[in-house]
Amino acid sequence: MLNSYDGSKGILYLLCSDLECDAEALETIYKKRWKVEVFHKTLKSNASMAKSPSHTVLTQSNHLFMSIYSVFRLEVLASKLKLNHFELRAKLYLSALRSSFQELQRLAGA
Repeated sequence: MLNSYDGSKGILYLLCSDLECDAEALETIYKKRWKVEVFHKTLKSNASMAKSPSHTVLTQSNHLFMSIYSVFRLEVLASKLKLNHFELRAKLYLSALRSSFQELQRLAGA
């Protein structure tokens, strides 16, 4: 039985083609694989790796490097603040919106 972040519960069925694999080994493999899935999702969703407007090899390479580097920085910050990547992104986005709205109010009052 698994508990999720929202309090719901469910059963996770793990399958493996290796008939000699025991439950503990299967769980270890799944945990490692899941970290890779989270990394790829973060690259795509939080670092906008797939949204590169570049057309030359150099600009594509730079975008790829900076996407991976930004995920690394995001991981360091998320670990330090004990948040997941999406919570951290939401907090940063909300902070930027507040700052923009305050600047808009300042300009409207001038």
